[in-house]
Amino acid sequence: TPPLLCTFHKFGLLFLKFYMTELGRKNNFIIIDTDDKKRILKSIDKEITTSLVAAEISKYKNTLITPSEAKSAAQLKLYKDIADIYEKYEDYIAKNNLVDFDDLLLLPYKILKNNEELAKETSKRYQYIMVDEYQDTNELQYRLLRMLCTTHDNLCVVGDDDQSIYGWRGATIKNILNFSEHFEDTTVVKLEENYRSTDTILNHANQLIEHNRDRLGKKLVGTRSKGDSIKVYESHDENEETRKIVDDIKNLLDAGKSAKDIAILFRVNALSRSLEEGFNKAGLNYKLVGGMKFYERAEIKDLIAYFRILTNASDNFSLKRVINKPKRGIGKTTIDKLEAKSQETKKPIFDLIQELTPEELTAIVGKKNSRTLKVFEATIIDLREIIDESKMKFLDSFEESFDYRASYDNVPDGFERQANVDEFYGYIRDYFIQHPHLELKDFLNDIALESENSEYNNEAISMMSIHASKGLEFKNVFIIGLEEGFFPITGDGADTEEERRLGYVAITRAMDNLTLSFVHSRFYKGKRTQLKRSRFLSESGLIKGCLTIEKTSSYKKGDLVQHKIFGMGRVQKSAKAGKDYKLTINFGGTVRDILSSFVEKI
Repeated sequence: TPPLLCTFHKFGLLFLKFYMTELGRKNNFIIIDTDDKKRILKSIDKEITTSLVAAEISKYKNTLITPSEAKSAAQLKLYKDIADIYEKYEDYIAKNNLVDFDDLLLLPYKILKNNEELAKETSKRYQYIMVDEYQDTNELQYRLLRMLCTTHDNLCVVGDDDQSIYGWRGATIKNILNFSEHFEDTTVVKLEENYRSTDTILNHANQLIEHNRDRLGKKLVGTRSKGDSIKVYESHDENEETRKIVDDIKNLLDAGKSAKDIAILFRVNALSRSLEEGFNKAGLNYKLVGGMKFYERAEIKDLIAYFRILTNASDNFSLKRVINKPKRGIGKTTIDKLEAKSQETKKPIFDLIQELTPEELTAIVGKKNSRTLKVFEATIIDLREIIDESKMKFLDSFEESFDYRASYDNVPDGFERQANVDEFYGYIRDYFIQHPHLELKDFLNDIALESENSEYNNEAISMMSIHASKGLEFKNVFIIGLEEGFFPITGDGADTEEERRLGYVAITRAMDNLTLSFVHSRFYKGKRTQLKRSRFLSESGLIKGCLTIEKTSSYKKGDLVQHKIFGMGRVQKSAKAGKDYKLTINFGGTVRDILSSFVEKI
C-alpha cells in the first residue's frame, strides 16, 4: 500500500471513521466548522464573548483538560462560567454526534489511550512515521504521536526550533527541544547550510537568535556570496519611514526589479496604515498577504460608522452596523422592528428614537431595549456637542462613552484589534492638529477617497505580518516598526524569546537585500508617543546598543543579571527568600551568593 500523507487532523478524521464506535458513538458523525461552533456556544450563553469561550475551550482540549478539571482549576468567575459552558457544549455535541476541529485529535487520542490492543495494532500498521514542522506541534499532537509509536521508535521529525512562532495558539517549543528525552536512541542531524540568503543576512540572523536560551543551537552557514550590507533606517515618524521605503521601492522598480520580489514585513498589522496611505499616494500597487486593508478591518469600519452617525444621523446603514457594538442587547429582531417603522414613517431610525416617547418606543421594542436606545441617543447628542467644543477632547469622550477599545480586552485577537483602534485614534488626532480648521466630516471624506485605491493590473509589492511571511522568500525585504513595544511586543504576557524567533524568521525571509527601519515616534495606545529603538537591532549586531534591563519578580537558573560592583553574571541557583530570591551568581569565574534586590535582570 502507498504511504499515508496527511495532516494530523486528516489522520484523526480517517481514524474516527473506523473507530468512533469505541466511544459508544456512531461513525456517521458530522464535523462542525468555527461558525457552527460559535453558534452552538451562543445558544448556550449569550453574555460572554463567544470568540473568547471558543478559544478557551480549544485550549482546554489541546492540553487534555476535561470540563470538570477546568471547573476545579478556575479561580475567577469568568473562567468558572466558561468551564460550565464547556461542559454543556461537550454534552450537546456528543448528543448530536458532532465533532469539532479539536476533537479530530482529542477523540483518537482518547480511543488509543483506553484501548491498548488497538494502540498496538495501529502502531504496527504505521511502522515509519515522519512529521514536518515539528516545532509547531502542541501537547495533544505529541501525545497522539506517542500512541502511534507504541510498538516502535521509527519516528523522524523535521523542524527548526528557532522558527517556533505559534506559542499563542498552543504550539509548544518543548516538543522539539525535548525530543531526545521524549524518545529513546535519538539521532540529531543539524541542517545548517542555507541556500536562500547571503552570508551577511545569515550572520546577523545568527547573532540575534543566539540571545535565546531555549534552543538546541545551530549556526546557519551560507552557500551564496557575502552580499550587500544590511541597511538600517532611522526616521522621525512613520510618514518619513514610509517616504524612504517608497523611494527605495521606486528605485528598485526603475532598475528593472520585479514587484513580486519585494516585501514589507511588520510585527503588528496596524502599521500597514501609513504604508497603504504612502503607496496609494505614490501610485504603487501593493497587496496585503493574509490580511485585510486597514480601512476594511471590522473594528475600523465600526468606528467609521460611529463617526458617520455623529456627522449625519440619517445614515441608517451606519446606525444598524454599530447599534449593538459593543454589545448592548439590541438584537436582529429589534433592528428589524426599527427598520420597519423607519420605512413606514419615512424617517431615519435615529430620528425615530429621538422623536418617540419612551412609552411609544417600548411598544415597538420592549422596555429594556427602549431604555438602552434612549441612552444611546443621548450619548450621540452629547458627543456631537463635545465635537463642536473640542475636536481633541472628543475621542477621549467617545471612548469613555462607548468603551469601544475596551470591548476587545478579552478577545483572542484583541491585541491586534486594539492596535488598529489605537492607530486610527492617533491618526484622527494628528489630522486635527495638522488641519485645525477642518471638521470630522472632512476627515471621513478624505479617508473614503484614500481607501478607494484603484485596481492595478501589474504585479504587486507584498505587505504582510511576519507570521504570514513564514515559509516565503523575497529578494528585497523591508522590516518596519523595530521599536520596543512594537517589535518586540513587551508587557504582560509577552514572550521575548518568541518575539526574537519572529525577528529571526523575518530576517531570513530576505535573499539579497534587507532594510530594517525604526522611528522615534508613532501612535501608541491612541497617542503619538516617543519610542525606544528595538533591542533586536543591537542584538543582531546591526547597531551598537546597550543591554536592555528588565524589571522582574522571578529569577531562574541561566538568567543574566547586572550588579553595581561585580558587573554582569549568570544565575547558577535560585531559591525564594522572603520577598526576594537568594541567587548563586557566577561573575566571570567568581561565584557569589547575593539577594535579588541587589541585582537587575538583563
